[in-house]
Amino acid sequence: MPFKDFSKGLVKANPLFVLVLGLCPALAVSTSIENAFGMGLAVIFVLVLSNLIISLLRNMIPKDVRIPCFIVIIATLVTIINITFKAYLPSLTESLGVYLPLITVNCIILGRAEAFASKNPPLRSVLDGVGEGIGFLLAMLLISFIRELLGSGGLNFTILGYKLGEFTIPVFSSMPALFFIMPTGAFLIIGLLLGLFKKTGVLR
Repeated sequence: MPFKDFSKGLVKANPLFVLVLGLCPALAVSTSIENAFGMGLAVIFVLVLSNLIISLLRNMIPKDVRIPCFIVIIATLVTIINITFKAYLPSLTESLGVYLPLITVNCIILGRAEAFASKNPPLRSVLDGVGEGIGFLLAMLLISFIRELLGSGGLNFTILGYKLGEFTIPVFSSMPALFFIMPTGAFLIIGLLLGLFKKTGVLR
């Protein structure tokens, strides 16, 4: 059962490709691998800790005010990660823009709090948060990989401010398809990936 709580978020209940949640950050910040990685880490941090805290307090929070209580917990964690990013990763914070604080109202996090953490014990809730968070991160990296490669003509492997290397394709680097950097390009890529996964049975 614990492994199932973790693994379902990777494939069978992937936030982006199955539940189709969290599309706003996916469309807005998946223009580069660095942005996708940073947003993914922030979501994992908030998702895991909010699931844990809500699970621990689930029997103390009155049902009538559970959603406002969930939002207060989530907003506190988002404030912590936002301040931390500003202090140690200012350039990444600027790239993520308003979408970093908007994690507070991310459908994935509030959805897991309501559907799972508020009804299950802490260990299962943490595993659910880790699985869903990693699933979101992997989906973001896949989308950003395609968008950056086609839209910028190459890949700049910079993770949390550290440049690990770069890769360019001469054909695309001289004439990048800027369409893929735009939100409409992200819609197209997500739609094609959804169709591909459904066709091949990966997400069944």
